Amino acid sequence: MSRVLTVGAAQLGPIALNESRKVVVERLVSLLEQAARHGCDLVVYPELALTTFFPRWYFEDQAQVDAFFERQMPGPDTQPLFDTARKLGVGFCLGYAELTQEDGRARHFNTSILVDQAGEIVGKYRKVHLPGHAEHEPWRAFQHLEKRYFETGNLGFPVFRAFGGVIGIAICNDRRWSETYRVMGLQGVEMVLIGYNTPVHNPPAPEHDNLSNFHNELVMQAGAYQNGTWVVGVAKAGHEEGVDQIGNSIIVAPSGEIVGACSTLGDELAIARCDLDLTQSYKNTVFNFAMHREPHAYGLIVERKGAIVTV
Repeated sequence: MSRVLTVGAAQLGPIALNESRKVVVERLVSLLEQAARHGCDLVVYPELALTTFFPRWYFEDQAQVDAFFERQMPGPDTQPLFDTARKLGVGFCLGYAELTQEDGRARHFNTSILVDQAGEIVGKYRKVHLPGHAEHEPWRAFQHLEKRYFETGNLGFPVFRAFGGVIGIAICNDRRWSETYRVMGLQGVEMVLIGYNTPVHNPPAPEHDNLSNFHNELVMQAGAYQNGTWVVGVAKAGHEEGVDQIGNSIIVAPSGEIVGACSTLGDELAIARCDLDLTQSYKNTVFNFAMHREPHAYGLIVERKGAIVTV
């Protein structure tokens, strides 16, 4: 008997700097309702889905930064999304900026949560691979200050037993690193949910700009195939506060094939019926880790952080 999970990739168009949480949540609820009408079990939203992508600005006042963070989840503004999920029986994955108290101090994380069909949080992930920079770089067309505003995630790459399968979460730049998928693959992951905000223009490497969509698809297709897992990648897209962001939200099968995609740069829903049992033909054959992996040969991956090149 197959295990079919119908998933909606709920892409968002731009969110303005002055757009309220209430208005954004109304957009999220609308996509959730559309997904329910199409029989979805799970809806995946982008990274930092409740606000504009604030790391593109340099703020010296921490209070300005903290205004973009959620101190509880659900909170007053996000409760309607949880209530709607419970009423409709549709789960969701939501990215947001998390401000919490741990180890006796305030901690700031780029976070995603997995919420089940009863509206209960069943999983949390904090972004590990933070891109960008920590100091003010005014030469850039726009900043990318994730290393300034967030701490590196401290939860590792967990997987969660939910929706009848094994579900993992990653966020944006995590999708570019093969280790992200492999750590979850070694835990038997069957579907990886990834939200992102990716600009078309890369200030340090503008020569890559025309390859943005290609690279976006490449890393998720490779991660899916090499680990025998579904991958759902969902963007915040369009022209947001002067910055063009790619859309290119896609749903990738364990074969590496794209089976669902958004075609606009606005609020849009792409849907695919994902049979979790399709992962087995890859996990039990070419990527049968127990049979074919040779961990003794991979030590350098954890022993060394970067390449050392001698001439």
